[in-house]
Amino acid sequence: MDKSWMNEADRLLLPIYAEGVKNFLTQARRHACGRDRIRCPCHTCLNNLWLPTNEVESYLFIKGINLNYTEWIFHGEEETTLNVSDDDVGDDVLPEDDYIDDMQHMLDDIRSGTFVHVPEDNTTTPNRSPIPKDSPSTTFEKLLEDARRPLFEGCTEFTKLSFIVKLLHIKSIGGWSIKSFDMLLDLLRSSFPDVLLPQSYEESKSLERGLGFNYNKIHACPNDCILFWKENAALNECPVCKASRWIPNMHGSRIIPQKVLRHFSLKSRLQRLFMSTKIADPRNVRLRLASDGFTPFNNLAKPHSIWPVILVPYNLPPWSCMKDQFFITSLIIPGPRSPGNDIDVYLQPLVDELLGFWENGVPTYDASTKETFRLHAALLWTINDSPAYGNLSGWSTKGKLACPTYHMWRRRKWLFNGKEDHHMPPRDIGGYDILTQLQMIEDVMFGKCRRKRKCTAEELNWTKSSIFFTLPYWSTLRL
Repeated sequence: MDKSWMNEADRLLLPIYAEGVKNFLTQARRHACGRDRIRCPCHTCLNNLWLPTNEVESYLFIKGINLNYTEWIFHGEEETTLNVSDDDVGDDVLPEDDYIDDMQHMLDDIRSGTFVHVPEDNTTTPNRSPIPKDSPSTTFEKLLEDARRPLFEGCTEFTKLSFIVKLLHIKSIGGWSIKSFDMLLDLLRSSFPDVLLPQSYEESKSLERGLGFNYNKIHACPNDCILFWKENAALNECPVCKASRWIPNMHGSRIIPQKVLRHFSLKSRLQRLFMSTKIADPRNVRLRLASDGFTPFNNLAKPHSIWPVILVPYNLPPWSCMKDQFFITSLIIPGPRSPGNDIDVYLQPLVDELLGFWENGVPTYDASTKETFRLHAALLWTINDSPAYGNLSGWSTKGKLACPTYHMWRRRKWLFNGKEDHHMPPRDIGGYDILTQLQMIEDVMFGKCRRKRKCTAEELNWTKSSIFFTLPYWSTLRL
């Protein structure tokens, strides 16, 4: 079938593109054998989603077909097999140019962003220094070797790396326990002794650390007073409430932390986000923050709360930025109770990273131009429900001043006569006004053990000065 229509830029006007889409869908329906859904080959879905045929047709006109999808193997065409002679292939490692899957693209981005030379000064001048290919780390060498090694001799579908990554993905989606994952690995190794599989889940998880998907555990006061972090890292008890940092485990043989915060670094994720999406203006990344708590157990008799803190990059296209695969998990706050107004204690590592992104940026490699630059990022706003909005903003969402914008008709409904109101709208409260109000707040001590204090009339409905005001640009944002 003629596929020249795939490269046409004007998809909505040229009849050759419409005719090509029509022929493609005809073949796809024939291959679907009566099913009403087919794989969508557009730029966004990349054959990963099954959609109705009419929706696929719309996506092909709006987003365009993936230009790399030249063999329609998911829509009726047979895959072309490459004949490789035995002299060109080693015992168990494929040639560098004949990878089985596309894992090497991700590894190339990691290598480029990690080992390229970047100037230390805070400039945006690109540096075209060559990538030192002869000095990769041991971890990256292992990843690259696993990405080239077939799962077993003669396997053309999976490499060792891609198969383990898919297993970890299924474990995450299916909610498998670590024990069940280890049992599956034991069964696969016993059934297929020639297959190159890890010995345990811990060995598989070491791949995540090599790919930059690791996180840091930060111990916290059980009463949410402080984090045992930075200057408090060496303390064994909270200096505010004197609560112990440790508790003995069920066997009494060792001690474990009472409360642990999980912090996911933004650096590698934002770097990889740029390299995978080819953002047109990469010097600034715009982010929004969303957070809310949920109970992981259906049984309310076992109270437990988990608060994930999610960042969403707005540099992506509108149809991609709200997809969960592009969300950035920055914090996970677990505990028997929600952090409430003390959430600022747990936001310290994230705000510290955001300050670094704004002031200094991080060196990032542009895979499309082979240049390096300083990547900066800014947080634009937060999106929450009303209780979480009160916790993050510092403005209480309870009481008569719960709504920051107040109108007299809310309490004096009899003044409304059904006619148009030609009075001037209420004055917008700017960042300077808010900073003036926050100066009236006394020092707020965090922690569940502290006694609640009554707000004075000068403090209005403020309960604290939000930690986001430590960002130098926060008071200038309209929202």
